[in-house]
Amino acid sequence: MPEYLLPDVGEGLTEAEIVSWKVKVGDTVAINDIVCEIETAKSIVELPSPFAGVVSAILAPEGETIPVGTPIVAIGDDAAAEGGAAPATPEPAAAAEMEIDLSNPAASGSAEGESLVGRMKADRGPTRRARRVPSGSVAAHMQTQAAFETGESPMVEADELEPAVPASNQRSELEPAAARALAKPPVRKLAKDLGVDLATLEATGPNGSISREDVERAAATVAEARGAPATSLEARRGERETREEIKGVRKMMAGAMVQSAFTAPHVTEWVTLDATATVEFVERLKKRREFRDVKVSPLLVLARAVMLAMRRTPVINSYWDEAAQQVVLKSYVNLGIAAATPRGLVVPNIKDAQEMSLLELATALGELTGVAREGKTQPADMSGGTFTITNVGVFGVDAGTPIINPGESAILCFGAIRKQPWVVDDEIVIRQVTTLALSFDHRHIDGESGSRFLSDVAGMVEDPASSLLF
Repeated sequence: MPEYLLPDVGEGLTEAEIVSWKVKVGDTVAINDIVCEIETAKSIVELPSPFAGVVSAILAPEGETIPVGTPIVAIGDDAAAEGGAAPATPEPAAAAEMEIDLSNPAASGSAEGESLVGRMKADRGPTRRARRVPSGSVAAHMQTQAAFETGESPMVEADELEPAVPASNQRSELEPAAARALAKPPVRKLAKDLGVDLATLEATGPNGSISREDVERAAATVAEARGAPATSLEARRGERETREEIKGVRKMMAGAMVQSAFTAPHVTEWVTLDATATVEFVERLKKRREFRDVKVSPLLVLARAVMLAMRRTPVINSYWDEAAQQVVLKSYVNLGIAAATPRGLVVPNIKDAQEMSLLELATALGELTGVAREGKTQPADMSGGTFTITNVGVFGVDAGTPIINPGESAILCFGAIRKQPWVVDDEIVIRQVTTLALSFDHRHIDGESGSRFLSDVAGMVEDPASSLLF
């Protein structure tokens, strides 16, 4: 019975966390049906199935971080699930050539099919048929555990399991670490939060499972042995300190920011300007028929201004190649928009934004931010950025000194637009005022280039009609 190994989704992945399962034991899946979501160092990725058949076992629980190449789910055909003959294992050559159908939108995690996620690789090694596993073995335990977590009865008797095990990844049926205690995912999380080892507990729950009370009882025993008061998860929430593991998107972001801050000499310049004309222009755009189905905001005008200002100062859209000792100028703009998500900051980018009309740019911005908020941004959508805008104004912040994304040379910070007193023709009037802050790499972008670019962008935000001059 084939086991689906955690794939490298095309970004040099070494490990990933299982976020959620989209199937359960007994479900019938087709090739390219989404089986689970994983969190990589960059984003949440949906994994499609490379096999068709019935799910016989979930081999990796939600919340567990596992290395690439680890079996995550066993999938067989209907006959095998009903106790019939096990399906023939694909020959190594055939398995190596089996690819996910990229024409299937489900394979990309979105209706439009925005990214590809992986294939069966020849370097995973040949597979061979494992011998029958007796009842009470590791495989039988995994089967029972998977069925228990989904609330169903096991579909296959333990002595009928005959999984195809990669020759390079076989596990001894006597290996103690492979057999996990029987417990539902919420109980596992509680045990992790309280620092309780499930393997040491005596199960009193249904079907020999470990219950919530078993975990809390063990936590209380440990606390009493240490002379400390017993604590439950609810009590821990009132503690003066809590610790949160750094992983996934947050870990990647932290590493990237440290690398950028200590390799590229940052310079930041500010300009405060009257954005009243942009605010009025946005209101007019909202009333136009072609813009009724897209979100229109001052960010759209700023993004368009950035595209145009780069024509006069192309060095802004470049990067410093330290290894080659060269400055790489780019004739295309992959415009990144920094987005805050529940899992951390991500910077997806709009490919070839310089070729888009205002309407096309508005549509792309809406799709990009919507996918990012849902945590569904794919790795391909975050690679290859050339320039970034971070819109701190949505948080009511006036300005900042943003750190340049690795591989880029500049980032523009867009502050909040507020009604403020402003001098117009020697008179104080109320205007819509905002601040722009540009951070750039001072190794190859000098003050004159940075200032000219920032001034050009500010000029178009003050007077959108001036964009006709570029």
